Amino acid sequence: MDKLLNYFKLLSDETRLRIMVLLYHGEFCVCQITGITDISQPNVSKHLARLRDMGLVKDEKKEQYTFYSLNLEDKLFEDILTKIVDNLGNYPVLKLDLEKSKAAAKYIELANICK
Repeated sequence: MDKLLNYFKLLSDETRLRIMVLLYHGEFCVCQITGITDISQPNVSKHLARLRDMGLVKDEKKEQYTFYSLNLEDKLFEDILTKIVDNLGNYPVLKLDLEKSKAAAKYIELANICK
């Protein structure tokens, strides 16, 4: 029961929920999450650390950046996030974050082609 309560405590914070929905769609570094969500870097880092400490997020160093991704080993956690993501139309802030992340990914892809 404690595990379930902890999931909902984590999801009850808007910043953590926004971060988890972004990470559901791929891996991001702190600077990308900050740019997409307009949330300060210290705040994003604090929430990522909490999610990592709970085992819901994993991190991987790539050059000078640390990239974060979801740890979806727990089926219940994955199912809860999938339900949220499947209904993004009901959550304008989450939908906008995802649209911004896709636009940023296209920009990065174009920048890499132009090198």
